[in-house]
Amino acid sequence: MQYRKTNPASPSPLSTEAPAITTDCRTGFVLEVAELVCHLQDEHATDVDAVLGELTHSALKFLPGAQCAGITIASSNGKVRTVGATDRFPALLDEIQQRHCEGPCLSAAWEQHIIRIDDMAAEQRWPEYCRGAIDETPIRSVLAFQLFADHRTMGALNFYAEQPNAFDHDAVELGLILATHTALAWSMVRRDEQFRSALASRDIIGQAKGMLMERFKIDALQAFELLKRLSQSSNTPLAAVARQLVEAEQRGG
Repeated sequence: MQYRKTNPASPSPLSTEAPAITTDCRTGFVLEVAELVCHLQDEHATDVDAVLGELTHSALKFLPGAQCAGITIASSNGKVRTVGATDRFPALLDEIQQRHCEGPCLSAAWEQHIIRIDDMAAEQRWPEYCRGAIDETPIRSVLAFQLFADHRTMGALNFYAEQPNAFDHDAVELGLILATHTALAWSMVRRDEQFRSALASRDIIGQAKGMLMERFKIDALQAFELLKRLSQSSNTPLAAVARQLVEAEQRGG
């Protein structure tokens, strides 16, 4: 299943119905989001989905006009999943996007940094998605921001509202700031997660080497070469081979 690129039609005109956001309000918003990211860093959070969930729930409070929010994560093979949804509708809308291989959240990440739908009923860029969204949900406005995109996966932070024309210029500006902080937090936690995983792998490999050295009376280099051969012959990652050996030893095998 491949993602369908959109027709580069112009979006609908900007709404001017939402109240203006003052400079003080905008400054307070930025400070609150920055404090949240620092708080997560101080806690050394390592569960990426949990961190994204906390950020998404805070986003819903910060963004004017938004009634629910979620993060779309999609891979180049067409698989889509939802993280940190504040309601059941973000996941349902992502399911509709996957079903039709099109939608604003996918476009925000793969093609453009920001996507806005002012009214599902009038939107023409994703006709199948919009028909499905209208039939299956009460959502009529969407605001989506790219979080990251590479050749394999993408992420988008999405806000939804039931009324048309829910998001104005100020909502777009504030949402972009929030998406930037969310992307930074995501990157921070992913790096920490990868670092902890690398440490755990090193520790388990060290344990396996020690077992082999003791059992076969060989040195550390020979034990490591033996682990490498086992990994290559079984087409199994080195850390996984080491973990299997340690677990077998612990079971008395």
